[in-house]
Amino acid sequence: MTAIITAIDLAHELTGARPPVLLDVRWQLSVAKAAGAPAFDGRAEYAAGHIPGAVFVDLDRELAGEPGGNGRHPLPDLAEFGAAMRRAGVSADRPVVVYDGGQGWAAARAWWLLHWTGHPDVRVLDGGMPTWRGELSTEIPDPAEGDFRPVPAAAGLLDADGAAALAGTGVLLDARAGERYRGEVEPIDRVGGHIPGALSAPTTENVGPDGRFLPAAELRDRFKALGVSTDAEVGVYCGSGVSGAHEVLALAVAGIPAALYVGSWSEWSSDPARPVAVGADPQ
Repeated sequence: MTAIITAIDLAHELTGARPPVLLDVRWQLSVAKAAGAPAFDGRAEYAAGHIPGAVFVDLDRELAGEPGGNGRHPLPDLAEFGAAMRRAGVSADRPVVVYDGGQGWAAARAWWLLHWTGHPDVRVLDGGMPTWRGELSTEIPDPAEGDFRPVPAAAGLLDADGAAALAGTGVLLDARAGERYRGEVEPIDRVGGHIPGALSAPTTENVGPDGRFLPAAELRDRFKALGVSTDAEVGVYCGSGVSGAHEVLALAVAGIPAALYVGSWSEWSSDPARPVAVGADPQ
């Protein structure tokens, strides 16, 4: 089962006897509030036009808990997450397709949460809304209540201690931009740099100019060059567990399982007792 779907294939499935549940998770990482500008409004974008039948999901409120010591986008309360998914029509026996505005990060966060909590068939629209060539709708659907009950997996999730350990025993990838990894700039968190031992692997390099994932073989070659092998345990972090989910998705496309450190740098850097490495050297 693939983790992504093309717009052409999605359009075909939507006309079939068992169409997928569609989730619209348009969201953008924005520091606009700090500059006094209005933040990106995904719900307004959705209301202005979405793929017919799609239900809007709010990343900040439904795919994450309250920001704090566990990071800017910690795990949501799973009972509340399950209730939100059921309101959106998500059931265990019906496929789900998630999309966003094209960056892929927000859709990947929804994909990762559903996958980690046991949904057997969830995919991301590769390239997001810009790839959709069909009509758009402003009608807000009222789906029948779903039956999905999230049951978290024993594997696939890292905490701060687990991420630190994995940096020494396996491969820990930092999905942020290289300049944030090196500590040259840090627009959001308390301090710049990276977890000692982590390798810089910006998730933006997993996609082509059109925002779609590179072919699986190219992704495998990329991760192999970073030291990822079939024997290595792999983990990913980013700023707050959103772009990192996109890298976990890229690894899945390449056929490589990986765990996500959801708290990521926003949690790690909030504790002055945790070590911080700077520069291009992982250590």
